[in-house]
Amino acid sequence: MWKYVLKRVILAFITLFIILSLTFILIKLLPFERALGGAPARVAYYLKQVVLGFAYRFDTQQTGLKLIEHITLNGQEYYFYEVPVMDQYFSWLKNIVLHWDWGTSRSIEKNVDAMIIIVEKLKNTVKINVFVALFSVPIGILLGIWAALKKNKLTDHIISTSVMVFISVPSFVLITFLMLILCYNNAILPSQWPSASDTTGTKVLGYILPVFCLSFGSICSYARFVRAELCEVMSSDYLLLARTKGLTRRQSIVRHALKNAMVPIFPSILSEVIGVLGGSMVLERLYGIPGIGSLFVDALNGKDYNVLFVDMALFTMISLLSAVVLDLSYGFIDPRIRMGAKK
Repeated sequence: MWKYVLKRVILAFITLFIILSLTFILIKLLPFERALGGAPARVAYYLKQVVLGFAYRFDTQQTGLKLIEHITLNGQEYYFYEVPVMDQYFSWLKNIVLHWDWGTSRSIEKNVDAMIIIVEKLKNTVKINVFVALFSVPIGILLGIWAALKKNKLTDHIISTSVMVFISVPSFVLITFLMLILCYNNAILPSQWPSASDTTGTKVLGYILPVFCLSFGSICSYARFVRAELCEVMSSDYLLLARTKGLTRRQSIVRHALKNAMVPIFPSILSEVIGVLGGSMVLERLYGIPGIGSLFVDALNGKDYNVLFVDMALFTMISLLSAVVLDLSYGFIDPRIRMGAKK
């Protein structure tokens, strides 16, 4: 088992390295965007690029290199030129490994480290998705169990039909509809993500819409998956044998059916809980949530390549982590896989 864990982790790191390397090279092949702001801010930005190994600085104009920008400050002239892409790539690797330096922002927060911006925005996304997990997992599982126990009855038909209808509604469509009714028409909830200066009550109310809208699809997915797995287990031969030995329907379901049905369900829950940290770009943008989803859109529109790259790297790491946790959780939850590995 430990060999398998080590193998999966190493493969995940190799995949991450390949994806990030290709992403960095492709982003750096894009036209170099000039820094924004006055001359002091631009000089500071380009001097940072020189330290990172992404640019050269000269006091006189050079030939044969790609010009980034010529800046005059206090009578002194600064000429900055772009370093070849592959040289930038090796400098980038050295900066991350030795200094954990991912570059600075060009436009979102001028001359601020991109990693600091990501960490600050990630807090809001994590807070929302923690509440999403706490809200959606128990409700989705309970609805799935209820539908399975009432199989082919009116309750099952209502839950299954509702799940099939509402699972196709994207979260950004749902939040747009609810914002129109609850925020603009009736002013029950805040129409935008509360600011730091708002009261505690307003901040609490600000969580309701995004948490509910992000939970909606998860609840439907959990309910459908739990119902399907539990119905399959309840129709199995070993559960019929348990009933013939004298167990009541409730005892056979609690002792056998639920435990066996949870084996494929729990890994999917772990995977979705980790994967949902990626947030919803459109939903965060609509509700004004300063999370990593809306940051990705801002960095893309502002051509802030350093912040964009770190945001993409975070999404990639979350996706790979979700896949690794999903694979490993089967071995820890299902004893049959561990026994098979020993053989």
